[in-house]
Amino acid sequence: MLWIALNFPQLPLEAFPQLSARLDPWATSDGGKILVCNPAASARGVRPGMKLSAACALAPDLNHRVHDLNSEAQALEKIAQWAGQYTPSVSLQPPSGLLLEIEGSLKLLGGIKAILASIRHGCAHMGYSVECACAPTVAAAWLLARAGTGQVVSCKRLIESTIAPLPVTALDCTPATREILAAIGAQSIADVLRLPREGVARRGGRELRDQLDRALGMLPEARRFYTAPPRFKAELELATEVAGTEALLFAIQRLITQLAGYLSARCAGVQHFNLMLTHGKAASTAIEIGLVTPTRDAQRLLTLVRDRLAAHQLAAPVCRIGLEAPDILALCGESGELLDDHTRVTGDWTQLVERLQARLGTQAVSGLATRSEHRPHRAWERTAPGTASARLHAQPRPLWLLEEPRPLAEIGAQPHYKNDPLALITGPERIESGWWDECDMKRDYFVARAPDCSTLWIYRERRRPGGWYLHGIFG
Repeated sequence: MLWIALNFPQLPLEAFPQLSARLDPWATSDGGKILVCNPAASARGVRPGMKLSAACALAPDLNHRVHDLNSEAQALEKIAQWAGQYTPSVSLQPPSGLLLEIEGSLKLLGGIKAILASIRHGCAHMGYSVECACAPTVAAAWLLARAGTGQVVSCKRLIESTIAPLPVTALDCTPATREILAAIGAQSIADVLRLPREGVARRGGRELRDQLDRALGMLPEARRFYTAPPRFKAELELATEVAGTEALLFAIQRLITQLAGYLSARCAGVQHFNLMLTHGKAASTAIEIGLVTPTRDAQRLLTLVRDRLAAHQLAAPVCRIGLEAPDILALCGESGELLDDHTRVTGDWTQLVERLQARLGTQAVSGLATRSEHRPHRAWERTAPGTASARLHAQPRPLWLLEEPRPLAEIGAQPHYKNDPLALITGPERIESGWWDECDMKRDYFVARAPDCSTLWIYRERRRPGGWYLHGIFG
C-alpha cells in the first residue's frame, strides 16, 4: 500500500477565505494564544504560539478571531470530497489532515509525481496551503507531512532512515511528553528510536511507542474511510461582509473547485445548480444557474457564475455563500479521435448558449425548430437550445419572414418591388390550409428575383380582393 498524507497547517485561517488573502494583518487564536497568522501579520513579528496580548502589542492593527472548530471540520470534509477524484479511499485526520490510499490509482493518474503535482495545484486553487508526503504506512506519511518535508518513500526498508532526522515536534504527542523528551535530550526521532522501548512506553506513554511502530510498519493501523453524501451542498462563511460581486468570486471559486472534484470522483456532472447568498440585513438571494448539457468542468461552471453575477445587483452585503447541486447526473468521459478531423468546427456552441443565458436571462435565449405545418407563420416554434428539430419542408423557404406581408404593386399583371418588375423563378406553390382554426389561407407562393439580384418570396392572394404580397427574403 502507498499513502499520501495532506497536512493543512493554515486551516484555522484558510477556512475563512477572505482572511488569508487580505493584505492587512489577520490571525486566529484559541482565545489566549495565536494559532496561525497571514503573511502580513508575520511581517509585523506575530508568530504562532505567541500570546494574543503580545501579538496585539507588536501589531496594534492586528485583526483576529477565535478559531471555529465546526468550520474547520466542514472545510476538511469538503476537501475530502474533492480528493475523492484521486482515490475512493480517503480518510480524515482531524483537525487538519487527510490520508489517501493511492496504490490502485498510480497507473491511471500517471504516477505519484503527477498526482502530487495535481493535488498541490488543486489545493492552491481552492486557497489552501498544503504539505504533502508519501510513504508505505499511514503514520510515516503523516510524520513526513507534519514535518513539511514533501518526501516520497516507496519502500518500507527506507522508512526508518527517512523519518529518523525529523524533529520530535513532528510526533503527535502531548506537550507533557514533549517536555519529557526534551529533558532527556531527544531532539529527533532517531534519538527516540535509540531509547529502550519499555522506557519510551513508560515515560512517554504507550501511544508514543505504538505511533513509532505503526510508522515503521511493525504495527498495523486500521483506517475508516470517508463516504461522500449523495448530493453536494457546501457553505462558506465570509470573515467580513462583501458588497462587490467580483470579491465574491474568490470564495465561490473554492466551492466550484470542490464541486468539480466531487463530480469527478463520482464520474458525474450537473446541468443546474443553485447559488445561495446570505445577507446580514436582507433576505437571502437564490440564484439558479442552468447549463445546456451536463458538465463537471470547473472553469465552465465558474465562467457561468461570473457572467450571472455581473448581471446581478446585490440586495445587501453578503456574509455567507452556499452552493447546492440537487441533481447529480451520470457523465461518461469522451473518447478521443483516432485521426485529426480538420473539418470539425472549433468552439463549443453549448458554452456560448450558457453564457448568453447567464447574461441575458434564460427566457431571452432559445432555439428554433420546424413544425409539421404548411402555413409559413406557424411552421416554426421556440424550443430549448439543442432540441432536435422536425424535418425541414421540402420546398425552399427564406430564413427571413416579414412579420406582416407587404403589399406589392401590380402593373400589367406583373408584381413590382420598389417600382421594379420581378421575374418569377419557381412556383406556384399553393398553400390552402387552416380552415379548422379560423386562420385559413389561400395563397400561391413564388420565388422571384429582383433587378438587383435579390431573391424574394412572394405570393398571390386567391381570396378577394387578391393582389401580390412580399412575405420573405432569401439570404
